[in-house]
Amino acid sequence: MCYPVVMRRIILAPGEIYHIYNRGVEKRKIFLKEADYKRFLALLYVCNGTKSAHLATQGTSLEKVGNVERGEPLVDIAAYCLMPNHFHLIVKEKDTGGISRFMQKLTTGYTMYFNTRTDRTGALLQGTYKAAHAKDDRYLKYLISYVHLNPVKLIEPKWKENKIKNKKRAKQFLDEYQHSSYPDYSGRKRVENCILNTAALPDYFGTPRNFKASVTEWLSYEV
Repeated sequence: MCYPVVMRRIILAPGEIYHIYNRGVEKRKIFLKEADYKRFLALLYVCNGTKSAHLATQGTSLEKVGNVERGEPLVDIAAYCLMPNHFHLIVKEKDTGGISRFMQKLTTGYTMYFNTRTDRTGALLQGTYKAAHAKDDRYLKYLISYVHLNPVKLIEPKWKENKIKNKKRAKQFLDEYQHSSYPDYSGRKRVENCILNTAALPDYFGTPRNFKASVTEWLSYEV
């Protein structure tokens, strides 16, 4: 499985789906503890709206911001995965400028939080977010699997090059990993469901069981 090609300065068009990602400066960790992941998830929800995201609500968890009046969503968040030093989003542009506005609110809000909590200054992420256009069904379906399989690297960093050593362990790890939308697509009901609009994606899988089978089939991939 290869890393998606970076497409710089692409035109973000309404109705189109994009892979958005970024990592910490100097590959530093941007999530140091559970509270950091929770803050970012809360921001994914709060910042996805036409109304201003206030620090008072940014400081709370998803359980507490679910009823915040955000205005109209700026984007459809179709999938996500948070890793210790980077994040992935699959989003659909709703109106012109929606992705740019959402990402500015999201990254600014999280950087302010992280810098305050860790008593640091300066940039946290590697410049402007990266974007790749998911322009056809084959690539988009692959991308959904790619994003959701990222956590496997935490237990087997070289699994793509050296093949997976323990598929059962990898599947269980994905089931238990809480910082991605994998549990949501697997049919689990949880507060994080409010972040997503899974209807923004074509229904490639039909059932949670088919989704899991399709994603984990890549664990047998050979380069």
